[in-house]
Amino acid sequence: MGRQPIAGHVAITIVETGLPMKHAKHARKRQSRLRARVAGTTGALAVVLGTGVGSAAAVGNGSGMPEAAAEPWDMAPAPDHTPTAAAAVLNTPQAPGQLTLPAPTGRYGVGTVDLHLRDAKRMDPWVPGQQRELMVSLWYPATHTSRYPAALLPNSQQVLPGGVTLPTTAGHTGAPVARKAGKLPVLLYSPGGRGNRATGTALVQDLASRGYLVVTIDHTHDTGDVVFPGGRHEVSMLQPGTKSRDLIDVRAADSRFVVDQLAEIARGHNPDVEQKQLPHGLTQAVSTKRIGMFGASLGGGSVAAAMQADSRIDAGVNLDGQLFGSSVHQRLDRPYMLFSAERHNRDTDRSWARLWENLHGERLDLKLHGSGHNSFVDNQVLFPQAPGAFGLTPPQLEQILGRIDPNRSIEVQRTYLAAFFDKHLRHRHSELLDGPSRHYPEVDFIR
Repeated sequence: MGRQPIAGHVAITIVETGLPMKHAKHARKRQSRLRARVAGTTGALAVVLGTGVGSAAAVGNGSGMPEAAAEPWDMAPAPDHTPTAAAAVLNTPQAPGQLTLPAPTGRYGVGTVDLHLRDAKRMDPWVPGQQRELMVSLWYPATHTSRYPAALLPNSQQVLPGGVTLPTTAGHTGAPVARKAGKLPVLLYSPGGRGNRATGTALVQDLASRGYLVVTIDHTHDTGDVVFPGGRHEVSMLQPGTKSRDLIDVRAADSRFVVDQLAEIARGHNPDVEQKQLPHGLTQAVSTKRIGMFGASLGGGSVAAAMQADSRIDAGVNLDGQLFGSSVHQRLDRPYMLFSAERHNRDTDRSWARLWENLHGERLDLKLHGSGHNSFVDNQVLFPQAPGAFGLTPPQLEQILGRIDPNRSIEVQRTYLAAFFDKHLRHRHSELLDGPSRHYPEVDFIR
């Protein structure tokens, strides 16, 4: 997003989720004060509360408001005078009071359930004396969805500045699993730095409608505000100077633990701490023999490490995330896809270039023309609908989202994600992955 601050409300700073940045040296007291003012307001939209740490850090700008600092490869081009899809939305009449996400395109309805998981074998790396706890959401093909309530995004506050409300999802809480979908291959989703598990819902619910069980993970105390049963809130507890490689190692361990809990569900057990009732048919539907993982930004940068830590993860996709730590130097012999914004790929990111040399399964490096870093999370469709609620101007909107039409961007990503995981988890070959397609001219194959 560059080094120019974005005007916001109550000290909110919007940043591209999980960008590699220099760590700020703000006092812990100031972080806590800023978090308290806005905790939970827009965690689902990858809003940084106060100071970002790891791969979403902030630097002071002398105004009392932090600002984002991006690496050169992620700097957006200077806006020109050509109208863009995002700018066109800005020129429409009054922004809607209710934000929306694109509807899923698969054949199934979508069900969802939130689970509270506790790892009795591991202590929390960020808070001494606590066992590691996670909140996750399961998204799956469902039936009889009209009988179950539509789910809100898992965010502590649903109303943004100006009275704009977050979307209602396509998921229906607790709906039965669609038996016609058979055994469900599993996909794990890891969000960007400081973004919560809801930030990729447009992609997640679409994959669920296509017959996948998608598990979205909140990495507690690394993510922003996480709400646990009973109304308990856990916010980021990272110290200034926390290394991104350490965040990635913890996320890899979290992913391994989540797979273990899915295996428990498949054995007929309920791993939820409060023993919440699981959706009917879930235990029979989980297939832990076919597992993939994807993530955006820091979450995308965590996929290779998770795959190296857990051989059960068969295929992975990194959506525009820089890599940190030892994972770039380790051999990975399973399918892996890099999918980047226009100004980022292995020619400009040494971590991608190093990993590329160590990929010995099928490997793909795709670039999405006209896209920005935020084009790989829900921000791409939510920001243009009500830019004022996020304190965004038209030039800033283009800078962080690029020039591609947001709905087209999501359509392209949905199509390529499904093609990749269908091939490697369902053995359904798609010519789409063989090279450039006239149907999707926005996608470049970097050879």
